[in-house]
Amino acid sequence: MTPESIQSVDGSAAAPAAQPVPPAPGPLGPTMGHPSDDGASPRTHDGRGAFPSIADYGFLSDCETNALIAPSGAVEWMCVPRPDSPSVFSSILDRGAGSFRVGPYGVRVPVARRYVPGTLILETTWQTPTGWLVVRDAMVMGPWHDVETRSGTHRRTPTDDDAEHILLRTVKCVSGTVDLEVKCSPMPDYARAEAYWEYDGEGYSEVVARCGGLNPDLRLESSLRFGIEGRSAQARTRMTEGDTHFVAMSWGSQPAPASWAEALDAMWRTEQFWRDWITQGKFPDHPWRAYLQRSALTLKGLTYAPSGALLAAATTSLPETPGGERNWDYRYAWIRDSTFALWGLYTLGLDREANDFFSFIHDVCRDNKDLQIMYGVGGEETLEEFELPHLSGYEGAQPVRVGNAAYQQRQHDVWGAVLDSVYLHTRSREQLPESLWPILKRQVEEAAKHWHKPDRGIWEVRGEPQHFTSSKLMCWVAMDRGARLARMYDEPDYAEQWQKLADEIHRDICAKGVDDRGVFTQRYGEPALDASLLLVPLLRFLPADDPRVIATVEAIADELTDDGLVLRYRVEETDDGLSGEEGTFTICSFWLVSALVEIGELERARVLCERLLSFASPLNLYAEEIDPRTGRHLGNFPQAFTHLALINAVMHVIRAEQGNVDHYFGPPEAA
Repeated sequence: MTPESIQSVDGSAAAPAAQPVPPAPGPLGPTMGHPSDDGASPRTHDGRGAFPSIADYGFLSDCETNALIAPSGAVEWMCVPRPDSPSVFSSILDRGAGSFRVGPYGVRVPVARRYVPGTLILETTWQTPTGWLVVRDAMVMGPWHDVETRSGTHRRTPTDDDAEHILLRTVKCVSGTVDLEVKCSPMPDYARAEAYWEYDGEGYSEVVARCGGLNPDLRLESSLRFGIEGRSAQARTRMTEGDTHFVAMSWGSQPAPASWAEALDAMWRTEQFWRDWITQGKFPDHPWRAYLQRSALTLKGLTYAPSGALLAAATTSLPETPGGERNWDYRYAWIRDSTFALWGLYTLGLDREANDFFSFIHDVCRDNKDLQIMYGVGGEETLEEFELPHLSGYEGAQPVRVGNAAYQQRQHDVWGAVLDSVYLHTRSREQLPESLWPILKRQVEEAAKHWHKPDRGIWEVRGEPQHFTSSKLMCWVAMDRGARLARMYDEPDYAEQWQKLADEIHRDICAKGVDDRGVFTQRYGEPALDASLLLVPLLRFLPADDPRVIATVEAIADELTDDGLVLRYRVEETDDGLSGEEGTFTICSFWLVSALVEIGELERARVLCERLLSFASPLNLYAEEIDPRTGRHLGNFPQAFTHLALINAVMHVIRAEQGNVDHYFGPPEAA
C-alpha cells in the first residue's frame, strides 16, 4: 500500500511526588472542580460530566507510550514519556483532569468506530446535520532513529522500527460541510499541575505546552491555526467535502509532520508496521480469528519495547466494583504473567515478543536478588503506593491509587512462573543457556525453602497469609520444571533431588488441598473454592481424566459462577483485607473454557467461549471483569491477562474441534 492509497481510504465515507499514604478506603474526596474538557452533555447527579463506559475506550500504542480515546474523540488517559509516568490527560479519572479532543463541533457521538484492520490505528466516522467527517488516530511508528548515538532506554536488540513519540490525528471531510474543533488541555503530573502554553515560530500552527517537572513538554503542530485560551490550545475551522487537516502532538526528539503529505506518509508507515507485525503470527482460518488478532495487537501494544516488559494494563484505578475501593495501578509487569504470556505468544508464533519478555525476566532475576512478584517496566523494584485524593475517581470510585504496594508481598507462585517460563523458553531450543542455570537454581532453591509456608496467594490478598493450594501448586511447578531443566543441563544429582521434593509437594497437595468431595479447595483445611485451581490440569499437575480434576472443574463451573461467569473466589469466604463485592474475572472464565476442553466437555467449552467473545468491547478489547447481567466491563483496561487467557482458550477450543489432542499447555511429555 502506498501513501496515496491511504488518502483514498481516509476519504471513504464508510469507513513533586505526593507523600505515601496507607492503601485504605476513603470517603469521596474533593474533586478537581474544572468543567469537563470534552464538553459531554450528559450530567451525573453531582453536576459533573458523565463518564464513558470503560469498554467504549479505544486503545493506541507505540510500544513505549499508550493512550485511551473516548467515543467523543477525546484522549482521556495518557502518560508520557513511559506508560507508568504521571499522566498528562486524566479525565478518565476526573472529568476536569485534562483531555485532547479532535472532532465535529456540537456532536459527541460518532456513527462508527473501528480499527483499520490489522493495526492499532483508530478510525472514527462522524455524521453531523450538514456533513460527514473521518478522523484517524495513531501513535506513529517510524524507522530506528538512534543511529549516531545509542538509545538511553533500550536494552533489547534494536529492530528496524521505533516509536516516533508522536500522537497523530488526521481529519478528512468526506461529504457536505462540517465545523471541526480541536481542544488540547493537558494537566501534568496526574492533574496536580497545569501546563503553560506558548507559541513557537512566527505563525499560529505550532504551540508548546510547558509541563515542567515529571512530564516532557508537549508540542502541537498542525495545518490549523491555534489560539491559546487559558490552559487550552484550541483550533476551529469549517471543512467542506475533500478538505483535509492534521494535528500532531509530539514529546520527543523526532520532528512531527509539517504538512498533510507528511502526515499521510507517517500514517502509512504506522499502518505498514502493524500489518507487517501481525503477518508474522500464525492465526487459524476460523471465525474467531479476528479476536485472536485483536488480542495479539493489544498485547503488542501493552509491551514496553525498550525492556521487553509486558504491562498488566494501560490504566490505574478503574474500579473492579462500581463506586468501590478495589482500585489498583496495573501499569507494571507481573512475573506471574510470564508463563501465561509465553503460552499465548508462542502459541501464535510470536516468538520475538516472547523472547523479549523472557529477556526482561532474565534481567530482573540477575545479581542473585530475591525475586519480586512485579516490577516497573524498566525493571524498577520499588513501586511505592500512594493515593490521589484530588481526583474524583472513575464514576466516584475512590481511592485513586498510584504505585502498587503488592510489590512487597510474599507470593510463592512467582518461582513456579519463572521456572515454567524458563522451561517453555528452552524446550524449543533443546538446551539450557549457560547464563540461565544460576538463576534457575536459585529460584528452585527458594521454592524448596518456602513451599510449606503461608503466603498471600495468586490474587495478592491483603488479609492474613494462608496456605493457598494454588501457591503450593506453583511451587510444585518450580520443582518439577527445575528437575526437567536439570536433566537438560546434565545435572542428574539436582534433577533427582528436586524431583523428590516435587513428589513430596504433590503428595501434600493431594492430601491437604482436596476436600471430602474430591475437589481442590482454595486453602488447606477449608472448603472455599478458588478459580486458580482450574490450573491443576493446565499445568499438568494431574491428568485431565483424574476424578479430582473433573470434580474440581465441575464444582467451579457450577458453584463459583455468577450467571455462568467465573468469580476468583467468594469474598465472604476469603479474607482479602477489603470490603465490598467484585465482579466475575474474565481470565478465570477463559481458564474454565480451557479446563472444560481438557476434561472432554468440548460443547460446554464452546458455548462458554462464544458467550465470552460476545462480551468483547465494540473494538474487541477486554477489561479485567465483566458484569454477566449487563455486560459492563469493570477494572483496568485493556487487560493483558484477559487477552492472554482469551488466546489460550480460543486456541484450545479450535484445536480440540480439529481433533488435535496434543495440547499446548504445560510440558507435552507430561500430558
